[in-house]
Amino acid sequence: MLFGKKTATSEASDTAAAEYAAQAQVTPVDSSGPQGKGRPTPRRREAEAANRRPLVVDHKAMNAEQKAKVRAERAKARESMLRGEERYLPPRDRGPQRRFLRDAVDSRWNIGEVLLPVMLFLLVMTFLPMEWARMSAFLAVYGLILFGIVDCWLLWKRTKKSFVREFGEEPGRGSAWYLVMRSFQMRGSRVPRAAVERGSELHRR
Repeated sequence: MLFGKKTATSEASDTAAAEYAAQAQVTPVDSSGPQGKGRPTPRRREAEAANRRPLVVDHKAMNAEQKAKVRAERAKARESMLRGEERYLPPRDRGPQRRFLRDAVDSRWNIGEVLLPVMLFLLVMTFLPMEWARMSAFLAVYGLILFGIVDCWLLWKRTKKSFVREFGEEPGRGSAWYLVMRSFQMRGSRVPRAAVERGSELHRR
């Protein structure tokens, strides 16, 4: 009797399991609705991988309209950066202090901005067959470099004094190098572009 009872119970359980499996195969699963605990919970790594998006835009997968839109956005961002709009500037150019340093350079003539074209002219002179031309070119090169260094030193001393008057503190680290590098660039190639005219009064803006 004991074995018979166990056998009957086992057969009943097998029958119920078979009916449940058949019902699960017939009944379709609605994937549009919320899923319950009937599926395993995704791991954290799998969830992060599903939410991860590529940082680099795949230009091959973009159509002509999307490419044109990307080009227009890039052109707009570049124009805004050249105009000196704060949100489009790189971190090293942001803030009123860096703007003041740029204005200090742009409001005057600098020896450094004509250094490159003059150097090219002097380089051509070194190829002339006359000895006096080559010697004059070498002397002019060293004299122009020395003159440019002195001009940058005077620019920094004057700008530092005005900076303390406007901001109540001395310029931060790297400000002198930032000032000098901009003064050695030709006015038309400076980024951001010059926002003040030469000879204008230097003040905080």
